[in-house]
Amino acid sequence: MITIDNFEIGLNKKTFIIAELSANHGQNIDIAKNTIRAVKQTGADAIKLQTYTADTMTINSNNNYFKINSGTIWDGRTLYDLYQEAYTPWEWHEELIKYANELGLICFSSPFDQTAVDLLESLNVPAYKIASFEITDIPLIEYVATKMKPVIISTGIATLPEIEEAVQACKRVGNEQIVLLKCTSSYPAKIEDANLMTMKNMKETFEVEVGLSDHTPGSTVPITAVALGAKIIEKHFILDKAIGGPDASFSLDFDEFKQMVQSVRNAEKAIGRVSYELTESKKNSRLLSRSLFIVKDIKKGEKLTEENIKSIRPGHGLAPKYYRKILGNEAIDDLKKGTPLEWGMIK
Repeated sequence: MITIDNFEIGLNKKTFIIAELSANHGQNIDIAKNTIRAVKQTGADAIKLQTYTADTMTINSNNNYFKINSGTIWDGRTLYDLYQEAYTPWEWHEELIKYANELGLICFSSPFDQTAVDLLESLNVPAYKIASFEITDIPLIEYVATKMKPVIISTGIATLPEIEEAVQACKRVGNEQIVLLKCTSSYPAKIEDANLMTMKNMKETFEVEVGLSDHTPGSTVPITAVALGAKIIEKHFILDKAIGGPDASFSLDFDEFKQMVQSVRNAEKAIGRVSYELTESKKNSRLLSRSLFIVKDIKKGEKLTEENIKSIRPGHGLAPKYYRKILGNEAIDDLKKGTPLEWGMIK
């Protein structure tokens, strides 16, 4: 069983819904705290930070190796410049985690190097998230896994063998608290690229819980993922898209995120459990089904025929499956048109 704080992943009927803060704070801690408060109001279960600095991610270089040119919304910028704008100041972490916990939100983060893990350990986060672009950093994954806390791994850029290597990195140090997230590492991602059946296959292949880290517009893909067995949904959240920033275009605002949460909760109710029992509502509805009725007056001793007995709605008489069996039987008494047929009426 995987438990993040007090939330049981998989055994809990609720999907673990994570709001990703990412860069959606505009380097203003008040916006960050207001965002956390708004996340709580959406009904989400957790808020997730990202723990890095520009210097722990890359070097400050303008040569072509460090310029983004891969068809993203950030093309033309250097990596250092992007991360300098997007990072969450480390001195905020303790305050933000404490604030989230006071509101009843679980708070954890994605570390991007060992120093980030050390910071988060000092703040006693309940879980770790490995970002898609770090899935090939096996030493980082091993180091995270040694903390013996749940490790949630996004798989957005990974091949099947690379996912296997990441899973084995955790298991090698004795940590089997692993959740794999299907992810399409495009920003924003196209719905047709979600390929959610891959999520189900990962569960079968690696025998772990699975979920979705989503960058598509709206909530169609998360809802579908829940129907297919996702136990975690992660989605970027922004208080107001007017804040702008590197991630604003593929983040959900308050109303959108709240609607997604409500839709996921409704999907959970719809999935329910295996059941063939008849509820009171179903029993009442059965009265609208067909049954055998007398459709023409029948005299005592007269035979039941296709002319005087029919299968019609409502369902107060014998079941239609007895139709052939009762034809040719005689009426014990006079039977009036519109009367449901019962065994005691014939011989």
